[in-house]
Amino acid sequence: MPTAARTRSRLALAVIALVLLAGCGAKVSRSADAGGQVADSRLVQQLANNVSDTGALVHLKALQEIADQHGGNRASPSPGYDASVDYVVGVLRKAGYDVSTPTYQASEDGGDSHGAGAGGATLRNVIAQSRGGDPGHVVMIGAHLDSVQKGPGIVDDGSGVATLLEIANQLGASTQTRNTVRFAFFGSEEEGSVGSSGYVTGLSDAERQKILLYLNVDMVASPNAGYFVQGGQGDEKSATGPEGSATIARVLADQLKQTGVTAETIEFVGDDESPFVKAGIPSGGAENGDRKKKTQEQAKAWGGQAGEAYDRCYHSACDRLDSVNRVVLNHYLRALAGTLAHFATSDEKFSR
Repeated sequence: MPTAARTRSRLALAVIALVLLAGCGAKVSRSADAGGQVADSRLVQQLANNVSDTGALVHLKALQEIADQHGGNRASPSPGYDASVDYVVGVLRKAGYDVSTPTYQASEDGGDSHGAGAGGATLRNVIAQSRGGDPGHVVMIGAHLDSVQKGPGIVDDGSGVATLLEIANQLGASTQTRNTVRFAFFGSEEEGSVGSSGYVTGLSDAERQKILLYLNVDMVASPNAGYFVQGGQGDEKSATGPEGSATIARVLADQLKQTGVTAETIEFVGDDESPFVKAGIPSGGAENGDRKKKTQEQAKAWGGQAGEAYDRCYHSACDRLDSVNRVVLNHYLRALAGTLAHFATSDEKFSR
């Protein structure tokens, strides 16, 4: 075959191969949901499948041991809280994340009846960021690291902390995603979201603009749990969240449905998402109920005992490791992992 003809033939074969590879890749890894967001369905499925309640239980046991060694609680401020911060930092650094512990000032008045009596102490949050993705576009997920003084807080909110740590380990600090992933562990939530408020107000306007969304995880393993998601419900902005919050709730509900449960969407109630909502950052939430009672309809849909509290140990000494509902934890863990992967790889940009 003449040289020119051979060259044309090779070029044609190369173009065909590239087209086929691109087509196969699109079919395998990219998908659009009902809202038009394009995400890497491969990573969504992989992360949702890889996380496990067994992995999360390792961290719950560690938090229980910390509380047992420090007067039975992990309230902030206290030696138990400081030890919890050190534990989380160690796990995340070992996993390869860039970790910082920005400080905030605790409430001067010592908190409410559930709080630790902070008295203006300087305390630490924990922030960990992945090395992959665009640092100018940050998908953020958070949980509160403190307990009340009355107990170790293994469901409230050790379950959220353990969920984030397990997802962080399975995601990997260097996984290449479209957007950067940031994990947050806030103190003094039990005193009125003081840690998260300190974090958000401490950011510059430019840094706040980089945060595409915030997903709050507060109680996801209660004994008689419900399945609730937050975002886009209610009449006031503080209850619904900024534009985009309903989309976050919908994606989380869809991910829960893939695990076999149908969630109820409810209003925000003033947890660590509040300062993000106030700052105009689209927000969503996962929670399974606290001292309120499960209805007959909910018991029929989700199992458990109608007429009983979602969590009989809420803010009590019995909020220990043996109260953890691993079935509920597993549903939320997989759904939250899938939701985080969805937005980490999505091209959705909410208007601000």
